[in-house]
Amino acid sequence: MDVALREAEAAGGRGEVPVGAVVVNAAGLVVAQAGNRTRELSDPTAHAEVLAIRAACAALGSERLIGHDLYVTLEPCAMCAAAIAASRIGRLYYGAGDPKSGGVAQGARVFAHAQCHHAPEVYDGINAAASEKMLKAFFAGKRGG
Repeated sequence: MDVALREAEAAGGRGEVPVGAVVVNAAGLVVAQAGNRTRELSDPTAHAEVLAIRAACAALGSERLIGHDLYVTLEPCAMCAAAIAASRIGRLYYGAGDPKSGGVAQGARVFAHAQCHHAPEVYDGINAAASEKMLKAFFAGKRGG
């Protein structure tokens, strides 16, 4: 999760919402990592999770990430949760919950739907305080204090 937090910090430094994600293989090695780049790329799908999944799939030459884990600093939105399911990530670890836009434990609860063909094991609250602090500081700065 430390790598994901560094990616989130870098995203915030670029003016992006500070969210970071890391794909790790079964041996615990980082396969791909990314931070949000929606503004930089003018792409609403350029969330940290999607970018990390894309990079990991490209590195492995497969659309599936069976046996891989995803660490992300914020609860994935519905779009990212669908990408996680489609890529067959084995375990999802995330930091802060997202009452406004979350798609895992809140909101859409993508993995709970019958149409979801794969649901990873989910572990929440991992370094949640650090993620929340970074997000709150970012948005406080946007509001001018």
